[in-house]
Amino acid sequence: MNQAIGWAAMGTGFTFLMTMLGAAVVFIFSKNMGMNVQRAFLGFAAGVMMAASVWSLLIPAIDETENIGGIPWVPAAGGFVLGGIFLYLLDFLMPHLHLGEKKPEGMQSSFRRTTLLVLAVTLHNIPEGMAVGLAFAMAAQHPDDPALYAAAFALALGIGIQNFPEGAAISLPLRQEGMGRLKAFVIGSLSGAVELMFGVGITLIAVQITPYMPWFLSFAAGAMIYVVVEELIPEANEGEHSNLGTIGVMTGFLIMMILDVALG
Repeated sequence: MNQAIGWAAMGTGFTFLMTMLGAAVVFIFSKNMGMNVQRAFLGFAAGVMMAASVWSLLIPAIDETENIGGIPWVPAAGGFVLGGIFLYLLDFLMPHLHLGEKKPEGMQSSFRRTTLLVLAVTLHNIPEGMAVGLAFAMAAQHPDDPALYAAAFALALGIGIQNFPEGAAISLPLRQEGMGRLKAFVIGSLSGAVELMFGVGITLIAVQITPYMPWFLSFAAGAMIYVVVEELIPEANEGEHSNLGTIGVMTGFLIMMILDVALG
């Protein structure tokens, strides 16, 4: 159990670090990302999450179910649906504001605009942290299979790469809202802390209920796909030059697929 938690903390700690490095861009630039760059990065994040959902979560969930003699598609489908419902409820209940939008989503609140912007990215980071934590938890449950550790590292690497622009996408708009550079950096960094929290938290649960690991893996996949379809792809394809968002999706998917297959 301690080993699983340690690996999960390390993996999600890396993704958190990448968010911090991205947020640190505010010390170099004071302007927001151009819309074309933002579309490409959003598309890239969507592609990474889509590929990770398939190769790092759903396929391992199906394989693990077969290994324990279960019906392969049951936990894969059931967990996937539950993950989508979970994110739907968070999206419906949590007040948040997406970049470029004027009207917040979720329940009405008195939160400031900057807080709502951070909460929007936090929604994206929850399933990412869960996915990385679960990948390392499953690897720890099968210490005789080094491929699982390699796959978990590949997932953390892919999520970390797409977290860099996410960190910048938070700190730079906060700076544009009039916030000081240091405060914008701190808040932008903390938006990624939720990955560490949920990654370690879900691992604590998963290692106690090993037979249900396929359900947890599929749950994380469903949550990630919900974010991709509901938030990332629509935002990546808004306005003119939406093809940049599409290219970003394909690039992110390709890189994550290569990382997972080559390392896993």
